[in-house]
Amino acid sequence: MSLNRRHFLTLGGGAALAAGLAPWLTPRSASAAKAATYPYALTDEQWRARLTPAQYQVLRRDGTERPYTSPLNDEHRNGTFSCAGCEQHLFSSSTKFDSGTGWPSFWQPLAKAVGETRDTGFGMVRTAVHCANCGGHLGHVFDDGPRPTGLRYCMNGVAMTFTAQG
Repeated sequence: MSLNRRHFLTLGGGAALAAGLAPWLTPRSASAAKAATYPYALTDEQWRARLTPAQYQVLRRDGTERPYTSPLNDEHRNGTFSCAGCEQHLFSSSTKFDSGTGWPSFWQPLAKAVGETRDTGFGMVRTAVHCANCGGHLGHVFDDGPRPTGLRYCMNGVAMTFTAQG
């Protein structure tokens, strides 16, 4: 196949468009959260050995589980939700509510348990939430939650564990 001027311009324009859209089509929480150092740090190989493939995809690669797939969405006992990566306590069951979104949702994290970064992936601006101890991606926070905070911490259940209390 020979390339003429039209082919060259079409290919060049397509490449420029793809390069221009790339920042909008990829999550950006990873670069900010993963660039920081955390008290609990492992190598990528150690993370892969410690986590299930689904946990690794969400916690270390900023993935998102499908809605309504986590048993933690239906967890209603008293207890604590912790990071599946490092066991840091993240949320109390007393702040959990049914958001109707298909992901475990909370109106407030425990003190100093999470951090937040700006996420400009997929053509939108959101606030990503990560574990303050290991930097693992947990989900996103939105301003459409219930009182008293008005926030909805929409978390991936696979990124957390639950421990029931008495």
